[in-house]
Amino acid sequence: MIRWITCVLLVMPLAAQKVAPFEVTEATIAQVHDAMKAGLTCRALVGLYLKRIEAYDKNGPAINSIVIVNPDVEKQAEELDRRFAQSGMTGPLHCVPVIVKDNFETAGLQTTDGALAFSGYLPAQDAFQVKRVKEAGALVLAKSNMAEWAFSPYETVNSILPGYTRNPYALERVTAGSSGGTAAAVAASLGLVGLGSDTGNSIRGPSSHQALAGIRSTMGLTSRAGVFPLNLSADIAGPMARTVEDAAKVFQVIVGEDAKDAVTAAARAHLTQDYTAGLDRNGLKGAVIGVLRQAYERETTDPEIVRIFMAAVEDLRRAGATIVDPATVEGLAEIRRPRDAGPCMGFKYDINQFLAARGERVPVKSLTEIIKSGKFHPSVQARLDGAEKGAENGPDSPGCVADREYRQKVRDAVEKTMARLKLDAFVYPTWSNVPRLIGDLNTPAGDNSQFYSPTTGFPAINVPMGYSRGGTLPAGMTIYGRAWSEASLIKFAYAYEQATRHRRAPVSTPPLR
Repeated sequence: MIRWITCVLLVMPLAAQKVAPFEVTEATIAQVHDAMKAGLTCRALVGLYLKRIEAYDKNGPAINSIVIVNPDVEKQAEELDRRFAQSGMTGPLHCVPVIVKDNFETAGLQTTDGALAFSGYLPAQDAFQVKRVKEAGALVLAKSNMAEWAFSPYETVNSILPGYTRNPYALERVTAGSSGGTAAAVAASLGLVGLGSDTGNSIRGPSSHQALAGIRSTMGLTSRAGVFPLNLSADIAGPMARTVEDAAKVFQVIVGEDAKDAVTAAARAHLTQDYTAGLDRNGLKGAVIGVLRQAYERETTDPEIVRIFMAAVEDLRRAGATIVDPATVEGLAEIRRPRDAGPCMGFKYDINQFLAARGERVPVKSLTEIIKSGKFHPSVQARLDGAEKGAENGPDSPGCVADREYRQKVRDAVEKTMARLKLDAFVYPTWSNVPRLIGDLNTPAGDNSQFYSPTTGFPAINVPMGYSRGGTLPAGMTIYGRAWSEASLIKFAYAYEQATRHRRAPVSTPPLR
């Protein structure tokens, strides 16, 4: 009997070493970490994602979402395996392969803002958010395609990567913009999570078109340092993921004050918040949610999208929320920015400042040189020329004074409405129309994201709310609230997600055999 027991004790550890095959399609951070505790290596995980990129990004459905794969990612994964063997997880994002939009500076890895003008540019250091995710144990797996200069909310095409990025749910349709490459790659499980940027739409819109959770934060809660600017009065950078939980985990890591982005000083009082603490299936109970019809009702709104959204509103009600419909922001029509005040900074000012700070490291050093180089997509020529001809007004110019006053008036109107109706948040369809066919710039776009969150600087989250056109095309709902209310918005989004479970994988990129 003693010999038999000894034999069993010797055999059991060998059996425990056998690791079941891990499927990365639709995998979550928690599932990956559980698998690693059971024996999955970081090197093996990275290899699985690289196989999917090889099979699906330029081959098969040819999603065309990846600009460049990190050539050192396998070595970096092996280093994480060594550290894991010594002391366990290296951080909350241990070995999380991240897809990073190509406007985030990434040390030693080409960063182009989607333009041939910056081909070969190797930043000396990481953007703040890239640095933060690396410190939390994540790996930069690849840089993703984007609308050049982040100009377009409608499609993902540029001069650095030939062709459009395709929507993995319908290959003939757009991903929205400008973070469409990140969204398509994450939706197709070419990476675990992603980083995108959003000036008017570009985290929430692509997330809507690809059934993702995407978080646009309160202005100042997350740093934009190291991200090529489009318009710093509205630019935000943040996470995109297949689940609200994973988006919240990335968000928790990237919030923070940063001396290189002065706007983050306002966040100091909010940095002790645990944004994952509100992941509660019952999080909508007692919430008061307003339907912001002003955001989406127009003649061109697709009736099917409205039906899907109203079903989502009923799901919110069933999950315990009190619905106020309509919840009208009063006085918006009377708020006007003076037409003769001139622009406030904007692309010309912001890009010139950004490039000047990088000196000789960048191949072109001003908007003037960008235009002279001719190394950009022809579709953006008019916008570049228009920016160059415009005034380069600094932060103390009359244009910026007028801009700040206008934004404050809009904030006041939103806050007064929320107080009057006792609202915790607003909801509306992120897009009023289905994803367009690639190349179509004539049919209604339906982008509802350009005004409320970018103008006020208040946070907004996209969460999948269903599918149109016979259950094939994703549609998303925006949850929008007061400044610094991210914890509540994440709670509401998570509770809705768990109650409805709309997210499903695209059929064009199935698990690999």
